[in-house]
Amino acid sequence: MAEIVLGIGTSHSPVLALTPDLWPEYSSNDPNNRELISPKTAKRTPYEDLVKEADPSFADRINAEQFQSEHERLQRGIAEVRQTLQDTKPDVVVIVSDDQDEILFDDNMPAFSIYWGDTVKLLPRSVPPDASDMRRRITAGYGDKELDVPVDSELGEHLISYLIDSDFDISHMRYLRDSYGGSIGPSGYVWWKRETKPRPFGIGHGWGFVVKRLMDNNPMPILPVFVNTCYPPNQPTPRRCYALGKAIRKGIEAWDSEKKVAVVASGGLSHFVVDEEIDRMVIKGMAEHDGEILGSIPRERLNSASSEIRNWIVASGALEHLDFELIEYVPAVRTPAGTGGGWCFARWT
Repeated sequence: MAEIVLGIGTSHSPVLALTPDLWPEYSSNDPNNRELISPKTAKRTPYEDLVKEADPSFADRINAEQFQSEHERLQRGIAEVRQTLQDTKPDVVVIVSDDQDEILFDDNMPAFSIYWGDTVKLLPRSVPPDASDMRRRITAGYGDKELDVPVDSELGEHLISYLIDSDFDISHMRYLRDSYGGSIGPSGYVWWKRETKPRPFGIGHGWGFVVKRLMDNNPMPILPVFVNTCYPPNQPTPRRCYALGKAIRKGIEAWDSEKKVAVVASGGLSHFVVDEEIDRMVIKGMAEHDGEILGSIPRERLNSASSEIRNWIVASGALEHLDFELIEYVPAVRTPAGTGGGWCFARWT
C-alpha cells in the first residue's frame, strides 16, 4: 500500500521573490488593495481605517533593518522545506492549493477538484517590455520556464473514486484549455465584478511556486488538489477541509502501490493584512494534531488571501500521523495599517 511519508507547508507570497530593498516599492500599492479585511471586525476595511485601528507598534517595524531580518528568515524557511523535499525524494507530491482568477471563474467554481491528466502545463506569466525589475522578479517566482509537469494520473483517478465513495462530491480536471478568462464576483467580500480577459494560462501560482522554488524546475510527479479558498458563496468550511484531508490520507493508504507520497500545502497564512491571532491558532492546531481547533477557525476570518489557510487545514488532516515542526513563522507587517502577511514554513515527518 502507498504511504504518506512527508508533509510540507509553505507560503508563496510575491515578497518571497524580492530582496528587502524592494519591499517598500511593493507595499506602495497596499492602500489601493480592495480586498483588505480587518482582523478586528472580519469585514472589508479601507486602508485608512485599518491605520486607525492598527497596533501603533507596527510603525516601528517598518525599516530596512527589520525587513532584512525578516527576509533572511523567510529565505531560510524556503531553503529548509526545499531541502527536506529534495532529501526525502517522494515518488509523488500531492499539492493542495487554490486558484485565483487563473483558470477557474464564476462559470464553474468547484469547492474541491483534482487534476489527473498525464501532465500539466506550467507557463511563465508574461510581462510587458517596460516592466519593472520588481514585477519581473515576482513573475519569475511563480515559474520562469515552460514545463510539462508530470502528474500521477493513476493516483488521481484512484483518489477521485475513493473520495466519491467517501461522500465527497469531488470535481475533476483531465486537461487544460489553451486559453482561460472570465469574471469573479460580486459575491460576499468581493463586492465588484473582476474581469480577466482570455489568455494562455497553465497551472496556477500555488502549484507553480512549488515546482519553481521547491523543485528547482526539475519537477517530481505531482497531483494538484484544488480548494476554493477564496471565492464566495461555496468556500468549504474549515471542518470540511480537515475531513477532506483525512479522507485523502485514507485514500492514499488504500492505493495499491508501493509509492511514497508527500503532501504539500501551498499558500497562507494570513494576508493581505496580518492576523497573528488566527495564525497562532492554526499553528497550535497543527502542532497538537487538533482537528477541533482547526475545524473551528471562524469562517469570517478566512476571507481574502487569508483564506489560503484552508490549504494548510486540508494538509493537516492528511498528516495527523506525522510529527509537526514549525520552521519559521514571520508576521511581517510592511505598513502602519498592518498589511503584509503571516508567512510560514513547516514540515511533518
